[in-house]
Amino acid sequence: MKGMATYDFMESMRNTNEWLGASARAFASYPVFGLVPHPMFKVMSAWGRITERSFARMVIKPDWGIRAIVGSDDRDHLVNVETVVARPFGDLIHFNVMGREPMARRVLLVAPMSGHYSSLVRSTVISLLPDCDVYVTDWHNARDIPVSKGKFDVEDYTLYLVDFMRHLGPETNVVAVCQPAPLALAATAYLAEEDPDAQPRTLTLIGGPIDPDAAPTEVTDFGRRLTMGQLEHLAIQRVGFKYSGAGRLVYPGLLQLASFISMNLDRHSQAFSDKIIAASKGEDSEHDAHNRFYDEYLSVMDMTAEFYLSTVERIFKNREIALNEFEVAGKRVDIGKITEVAVKTVEGTEDDISAPGQCLAALALCTGLPDSKKASHLEPGAGHYGIFAGKSWRNNIRPLVLDFIDQNAGTARPKRAGAKTQIRAV
Repeated sequence: MKGMATYDFMESMRNTNEWLGASARAFASYPVFGLVPHPMFKVMSAWGRITERSFARMVIKPDWGIRAIVGSDDRDHLVNVETVVARPFGDLIHFNVMGREPMARRVLLVAPMSGHYSSLVRSTVISLLPDCDVYVTDWHNARDIPVSKGKFDVEDYTLYLVDFMRHLGPETNVVAVCQPAPLALAATAYLAEEDPDAQPRTLTLIGGPIDPDAAPTEVTDFGRRLTMGQLEHLAIQRVGFKYSGAGRLVYPGLLQLASFISMNLDRHSQAFSDKIIAASKGEDSEHDAHNRFYDEYLSVMDMTAEFYLSTVERIFKNREIALNEFEVAGKRVDIGKITEVAVKTVEGTEDDISAPGQCLAALALCTGLPDSKKASHLEPGAGHYGIFAGKSWRNNIRPLVLDFIDQNAGTARPKRAGAKTQIRAV
């Protein structure tokens, strides 16, 4: 079957490297080698430990690791992650803060489906929890979904968002990060026409490719250089026999990871070299900066082939969202039908994935929305990751997003968590 042998070969290579790392670590850690005053054994043990951990992470779904928050009442409140809507390809989950009064702000954080798990937005969730009731889209790894569950493409993704918004109701504030921005915009327009009472209150689009041609990047150029046939031949494989989704056509996470690393190969090589040296000297730790970053970065998931290919063809090549020609189940979704939902865009000046202008294009498409309900922000010096996590998000963008939500709430501004608000995450 097409690509199944290649898929199993990649998994075999990953498994072999994990085994080699474990073997090197075990061999070089024998106590007898402590009698030999040679650094080779410490370096070998360090290399083995880091190699084993790195290759093992590639098939492990990261935990959210958010245990509790300290609220404005100076008490610990445990955080329980609950599934409120279960679907084959993704769930709607709720970060339920136990024992806390209901929050005025209800936020649906739409996580990207772009190779990493939804826990990629963990720091975004952590920063919002003190001030908001937070819900997140938790997308599933396609390799674990049986073929009998059917397809999942951009239209299905959009309808999932429609169902999640309907479930949460009209007081919801949607925040879409990166890849889902155009589909969140389409889902909102779909509700505006089909079920106006279920529309969210606000829609914040962060660094998304609404109009990829507004500011071309290496990502958009790549999509232009290859035909859909070439892309399918190069990227699509069938899930191997090891997983529940055996036979499903996917864009494998391991293949995506290889492309991620190749974009900054020198930086990643140096990071691992430095980590091995530090580990051989006993200067590393389990939860140091390297492990925190790479435990998440190396954890990748497969995307269904139809979702990946339809995203490239319809969002990037044909620009159906940018041209307001997107259809769901044979029905055109008119973005101009959005007349009540306040829309804000956020971009970073140094974003080399979704460059400034791509996301801003959403406001021009909202022809039925008054200017008073439109807003935009361009964050100086922020890259793609920085506009939803890190210092730029925490210090500048997050307060602006919360203010935007409050300005369109129609109620008194809720009390913010004070200086004592903290998050405990493990």
